This record gives sequence, structure tokens and C-alpha cells, in this order.
Amino acid sequence: MAERGQCATEAILAAQRRGEDVETSKKWAAGQNKQHSITKNTAKLDRETEELHHDRVTLEVGKVIQQGRQSKGLTQKDLATKINEKPQVIADYESGRAIPNNQVLGKIERAIGLKLRGKDIGKPIEKGPRAK
Repeated sequence: MAERGQCATEAILAAQRRGEDVETSKKWAAGQNKQHSITKNTAKLDRETEELHHDRVTLEVGKVIQQGRQSKGLTQKDLATKINEKPQVIADYESGRAIPNNQVLGKIERAIGLKLRGKDIGKPIEKGPRAK
């Protein structure tokens, strides 16, 4: 195997001496298993990602969604169908497991007629002229 690599190297050098264009590429960590080694940076990154987490929907918002849905006589599946989402999305929002998405929250607000964002959570939405 060493002979083949040696011949290729000699051929490249000979071509370069003749002034021919030679295209070569060196593989990163070729022949070594470097991609599996753990560095100090990897451990530091692991610690950081364990400490950081996404904000979840508050239980207050979940209760407002549930009460608003029930007051309209809708099941989780009905509400999900109405806003073109999966029933699991509604279940996650009501239980406080969901990561807030403003588009989904906006659709739920319009469907149940109650505010879910800002200071006055749970208050009815005033239907005024829509800005364009």
C-alpha cells in the first residue's frame, strides 16, 4: 500500500516539474479517526446546551385556551381542525409543553376569541378594522 502512495506522489512531483497543472486535495485527518475525538470545546458546548432550554407556554395560557375552547363547545380535535393544526398541538399548548409559536397562538386566539399574548391574557379580542 505504501508503494502506491509513493508512486502517486512521484507522479505528481514529476508533473509539477514539467510545468503541468496538477490538482490535488488533502483530506482532513486522513487515515486517522479524528472526528470521534472529544475536545474541551465539545464538553463545554454540552454543558451550555444542558443549561439552556426553550421557553414553554405558561399554564395560564394553557388554561385560557382550554376554557375558551370549552366555552365554544369545541374538542381539542375540533379546534385543531379549525386552525389547520394537529390535535397534539392543542394538547401541548393546553398542558404547557409547547414552545410558543406566534402564528399558532394567533390562530388559536382568533378561533376562541380570547387574547393569549401580551398583558391582558384571557380578555376578549376586540374586533376592529384590520390594518393592511
